[in-house]
Amino acid sequence: MQKGQIRVQTENIFPIIKKFLYSDHEIFLRELVSNATDASQKLKTLSGIGEAKGELGDLRIDVVLDTKEKTLSIIDRGIGMTAEEIDKYINQVAFSGAEEFVNKYKDASIIGHFGLGFYSAFMVSDKVDIYSKSYKENTSGVFWSCDGSPEYELYDVDYNERGTRIVLHINEESKEFLEAGRIKGILTKFCKFLPIPIYFKEVGEKEEEGTEEKSINNTNPIWVKKPGDLTKEDYEGFYKELYPFNETPLFWIHLNVDYPFNLTGILYFPKIKQSHEIQKDKIQLYSNQVFVTDEVKDIVPEFLMLLQGVIDSPDIPLNVSRSYLQGDPNVKKINTHITKKVADKLEEIFRTERTSFEEKWESLGLFVKYGMMTDDKFLEKANKFLVMEEAIEKKFYTLEEYKIATEALQKNKDGKNVIIYTTDPIQQDAYIQAANAKGYKVVKMETLVDASFINHMETKWENISFTRVDADIVDNLVDKQEHADSILSKDEEEQLKKLFEFPANALHVTVEIKGLSKETAPVVATRPEFMRRMKDMGAIGGGMAAFYAQMPDEVTLTVNGNHSIYQTLLKEADTTRQEKQVRNLADLALLSQGLLKGNELTTFINRSLDLMQ
Repeated sequence: MQKGQIRVQTENIFPIIKKFLYSDHEIFLRELVSNATDASQKLKTLSGIGEAKGELGDLRIDVVLDTKEKTLSIIDRGIGMTAEEIDKYINQVAFSGAEEFVNKYKDASIIGHFGLGFYSAFMVSDKVDIYSKSYKENTSGVFWSCDGSPEYELYDVDYNERGTRIVLHINEESKEFLEAGRIKGILTKFCKFLPIPIYFKEVGEKEEEGTEEKSINNTNPIWVKKPGDLTKEDYEGFYKELYPFNETPLFWIHLNVDYPFNLTGILYFPKIKQSHEIQKDKIQLYSNQVFVTDEVKDIVPEFLMLLQGVIDSPDIPLNVSRSYLQGDPNVKKINTHITKKVADKLEEIFRTERTSFEEKWESLGLFVKYGMMTDDKFLEKANKFLVMEEAIEKKFYTLEEYKIATEALQKNKDGKNVIIYTTDPIQQDAYIQAANAKGYKVVKMETLVDASFINHMETKWENISFTRVDADIVDNLVDKQEHADSILSKDEEEQLKKLFEFPANALHVTVEIKGLSKETAPVVATRPEFMRRMKDMGAIGGGMAAFYAQMPDEVTLTVNGNHSIYQTLLKEADTTRQEKQVRNLADLALLSQGLLKGNELTTFINRSLDLMQ
């Protein structure tokens, strides 16, 4: 029998472990099951090269909960350990002292991410026992035990099962880990796709007769298979396994790289019908099929955080800080590779299945536009397959196609192509109809990211300008036309302008009289492009834009002096009725912009009823 002290240059490393791992103490089970998996995989390898003799038998991992004894056991049938190996790998903790330990693992959010392995067991245990027997011939079973102090005992025992059994005597503070549901939850979270079958059992729990024993994990997830061996049903079935309540995804990309780095995985493009359905942190990171985290921001390009699925790479260090990840060359290569794979896939679908691509654009547009704003390399490729849908006809244009189609009518005096867009085809229908009558092509820009996308693309695309369809009267959307004479006399114009100059709550209103066509509405309300954009941006983010968000809405009321209604209205003898008619015409225009609300809307309705009598 051997007794001694674990060789670390500190009085007691265990309180430090407990202190620094406390916020993430459930990882102890992941660590121990991962070690058991490694032991099993190593035995497979040694057996394959003839170094391990005899039958492999049933390679499995059992997690056994005994609530009466207050123990949790992790049992494997892997390579096992000799007394010498336990002394080497367990007793000699590879830290020169507590100070170095704390410095190395001072970021509590990452400690335990495969860094401490076996010793994480002491976060939740008063005592830990190890029973083990090596696969090597002529070796005896060994027992190791430690009560959380540097002292341990190690001696031979009659343990005839090849492999290792670790018994955790759960402490009072950690009795949550004596609940079956809690243990099952951790196993499902971290070990769902480990390559060795894992079985969970609660001692004393009655099993129904004839019940088939089932492992808690899928040992052969599809990302470890070759793409050529998989069907559409395989990919969709795995997606349902990951996200059981989601709709079938649009399509997917299978990552399978072994040089110059190792990377496997499947990224799915989910259906997103509304902007509020956008969710990030839906990609899971694995290392050799062990779940690590779903916070993959530094590994996956930011715009692809909207995707879902899994990535698995043993080349990404798992017990490191975010600053390490950001500077690690493998991480940068993986990030670049994923961007290229996604861009190539989108371009391929656009080129070979354009109709299908356009049908999916409602969801795809968010990914593409977000990517174009945040990644210049993606922008370069995406310029070929970004499409814009016309507001009335269901027709799509690439940027180049739109420029060609609008060359004659939508090029301004500065030589810029003007893209006329709508953010709400239903509310802005009257403006769209007027633009179409002029021969203009109005495209939809109605997603959550479009306000930022428009601003960004004006700085990236040469000679392109965006104008919202209701930013001005239709004659001014491409080029300002300052001289638009009305049939009214100067005195009549002045009289009409004064009638329209009334106080408007929470609005900054400018009135102008112009001679538009007789078919144009009596009053057209427009919102100047610059100020409206600043308010839209302010509603989304902070900074200077937030200042603009607090300012009143700017509205221009363009009074069509050529409309026949004013021939009658200006002759109205009843000044009260005249003022009501004018205010109603203005309110109708404001209503088209969604700027008539609350009390103003109620007043408009009551006034309209009054004028009908």
